[in-house]
Amino acid sequence: MSDSLWHDERAIEGLPIRLVIALVVGVACLSVMMSTISGIETLQVNEVDVEPHPEVTNPGTQDVAVTVVDSKGSPVSGATVVAKSGTATLSSVTTGETGSAGNATLSLSPSLGPNQQDGTVTFEVKPPAGSNYEDARSNTDLLVVE
Repeated sequence: MSDSLWHDERAIEGLPIRLVIALVVGVACLSVMMSTISGIETLQVNEVDVEPHPEVTNPGTQDVAVTVVDSKGSPVSGATVVAKSGTATLSSVTTGETGSAGNATLSLSPSLGPNQQDGTVTFEVKPPAGSNYEDARSNTDLLVVE
């Protein structure tokens, strides 16, 4: 009887192929699940915003304190703040790095054009390298009023 099972080619061929298919499908599913689980942490990105102090200023040279905060309002240290001309003109781009309290002081000299009553200075944030912060949305602008 054992001799007849040994020579039955259907049982020998059918079983391993089904096992191999089940094993390949199982490993593929496990791989997808593991990459999903390990990628969950990277999906949690915090948006940062800039809080200039004061929010409204006059044309001319002055220091503006800028605080970078995350979506919960907590300060972000090690971020680079970039001040650029918006509708108000800056002579050059100014940068500063936030300290442990999330603050940076920028020396700005905004100016307005002829017959221009107000304008804005815009801010961009370069989050610290290797962090889960992102600056995808527009930030609070500094309003310059004549």
